[in-house]
Amino acid sequence: MFRWLLLFILIVPALEIGVLIWAGNWMGPWWVILLIILTGVIGAWLAKQQGLETIRNVQNSMSTGQMPQDALLDGACILVGGAVLLTPGFITDAIGFLLLMPPTRAPIKRVLRKVITRMIDKGSVTIYRR
Repeated sequence: MFRWLLLFILIVPALEIGVLIWAGNWMGPWWVILLIILTGVIGAWLAKQQGLETIRNVQNSMSTGQMPQDALLDGACILVGGAVLLTPGFITDAIGFLLLMPPTRAPIKRVLRKVITRMIDKGSVTIYRR
């Protein structure tokens, strides 16, 4: 897990700088700045909409006595997607939008479920039930 985090912290910013420089040379710096601001605003709006929908889904699940497993994964994806969208750059914006859009979030949630299940089976993660 630490390797992936280190990779994300070191490699992604370097790639972002390269893409931003390339885009600035290709379309001009003002358009790049405008796109960064625009994706931030759209991403914040989308994160808010998806977050509110997820909260409603959690409340509905809890009111019927069910565990909101799917909604919790949605919430985690929305949280990470919203945070990544606030960082300037096109690569992180693409990752953020993938995590915020329900059609693209579904396969990501399947992979996350498999990873979490594997970690539980290995004993890396322990879940306590009451």
